[in-house]
Amino acid sequence: MKPLRSVADAYLALSVGERQLQDGLHAESAASCRSAMDAARSIPAEEAFDHAGFDAFVHAVLAGALTGLGDYGTGLESADLALYYFNRRGELEEDGGKLWIRAVFSRGAALEGLGRRDEAFQSFRMACEMLDERNGGMGGLEALRNAAAEALTRLGRATEPEKPAGYRAWWEFWS
Repeated sequence: MKPLRSVADAYLALSVGERQLQDGLHAESAASCRSAMDAARSIPAEEAFDHAGFDAFVHAVLAGALTGLGDYGTGLESADLALYYFNRRGELEEDGGKLWIRAVFSRGAALEGLGRRDEAFQSFRMACEMLDERNGGMGGLEALRNAAAEALTRLGRATEPEKPAGYRAWWEFWS
């Protein structure tokens, strides 16, 4: 297959996967993401194609699909792979910024699913801050903003552990 055709197929599969994720079709979105990765792998390394950037885009969508399917461990791995790229080269105001925010949100969802509430709270808060800072068109991210706000409410102040009934601090015993 010609490299240009492979690039087109890869971006088309990614676009379809993103649309499916927005529609709540998680299994189909994951399959489209895997198809996008397969198409991108067929592009020769010597071609002018940002393999690392494209992989980050795919992993940002795949993380959302996997967490939607309840596969939190693999979803967290995908989110972290995407964030490895975005945290170094991401531009919030560019089109990739939407996927960067989605990766941060998906990381929070995966962490919450794994029972890591403190870290999930931090990720959801970061996603809200990124959404507030973004000046460009939201393009479907309003639902993400609402979901992140709901998650913050649901998780509450995750940094303050709940104290059991009758709890007394150590200094209360010595006074």
